[in-house]
Amino acid sequence: MYLSEPRDLYRGRAAAIIKPANAAEVANVLALCHAQGVAVVPQGGNTGLVGGQTPDESERQIVLSLQMLDRVREVDPDSNAMTLEAGVTLARAQDIAESVDRYFPLSLASEGSCSIGGNLATNAGGVHVLAYGAARDLVLGLEVALADGRLLSTLGKLRKDNTGYNLTQLFVGSEGTLGVITAATLKLFPRPRSRAVAFLGLDDPAQALALLNFVKEHAGPGLQAFEILPRLGLELVLRHIPGARDPLGAIHPWYALVEIAGFSDGEAERVASATLAQALDAGKARDATLAHSLNQAAALWRLRESMSEAQKREGGSIKHDISVPIDRIPEFIDEAGRRLAARFPQARPVPFGHMGDGNLHYNVSQPVGADKTAFLAQWDEMNAIVHGLVAEFDGSISAEHGIGRLKRDLLARVKNPVALDVMRALKQALDPKGVLNPGKLL
Repeated sequence: MYLSEPRDLYRGRAAAIIKPANAAEVANVLALCHAQGVAVVPQGGNTGLVGGQTPDESERQIVLSLQMLDRVREVDPDSNAMTLEAGVTLARAQDIAESVDRYFPLSLASEGSCSIGGNLATNAGGVHVLAYGAARDLVLGLEVALADGRLLSTLGKLRKDNTGYNLTQLFVGSEGTLGVITAATLKLFPRPRSRAVAFLGLDDPAQALALLNFVKEHAGPGLQAFEILPRLGLELVLRHIPGARDPLGAIHPWYALVEIAGFSDGEAERVASATLAQALDAGKARDATLAHSLNQAAALWRLRESMSEAQKREGGSIKHDISVPIDRIPEFIDEAGRRLAARFPQARPVPFGHMGDGNLHYNVSQPVGADKTAFLAQWDEMNAIVHGLVAEFDGSISAEHGIGRLKRDLLARVKNPVALDVMRALKQALDPKGVLNPGKLL
């Protein structure tokens, strides 16, 4: 449970699994490990996909599980803020916000298991980045246990504070290499009173881009999510996920899933209905269906959220969590497909994801009937093609999953050398003995 990650790409060993019950105990563990030179691997819900939470094979590291740090310290709807400990799951954080008639917008497929500490340590993205930003945009302050056992706190509900460096943001996305997040003050938002979810059939990614901009103009800030997926991806879901149904009567090469929120009863449905009708009339989509119940909306989202699981059941899948400028997504998908076809003619690209914020999960499924092990052995070569194209497009090799172990060597090749020097200097200053999550990120 604690020694491997969900894809089973990394499996390690540990001298011990330690489960502190509060921030003071976390600090005490770190102080002792710092003094003895023992490496510490922080772990939240163990849902990360790049091996950042997994110990190595040496059996000389300890896993520091934050699961027991699950207290709600404060919920303040008037200040639109809540302070939660790191082990609170994302789904529970959403429920806590809803209990005071507020909304916490971070949403991931793993939200029932992933934890707030891990979400912040990896700067999680999810489906609502288009409207609310990534995890770093949702945090007001942190409590962090430093490598030597000191507790640093920037917790608080202030929206403006210009007293020096922004230490809060220093630890967001640091993947446990600079300190261990033990609590966070998070932003809350007004709770939407209505939601509308639509599924649209498209000709190609270029039409998806035109539709995205059309919906932005007509729905304004009510646009919460805009996801794209190819026909192949939908077919894999229909084949492998029980209960999945094709929501449209005709087959289309591409699809978009759109969510619109409203802040009065029925507002989202009215806006979505008008927007879809105008989009079809303007040739921005070929077909569309609008969910008419919560169950129908959940079924549409399930088609998108089951993409990774369906690919897993289909066989080997080589993953890329990348981002490129939104306006170049159609060009990127076309060019990546051409380059992969030239080298791997039978492989099946399944690019899908958060078109609204430029983040694609450019996954490639194994050829039909191929040997899974032989296909996955081509991981590095396929990565080189996709990530090389990402660099040409001024994109990022890690949009929301982090670096961990999987992309550590790649980061050293693609990151600006000055930026790397600054990152190494920060690591040396905050963790001079190198005990915090060694072998990850840097």
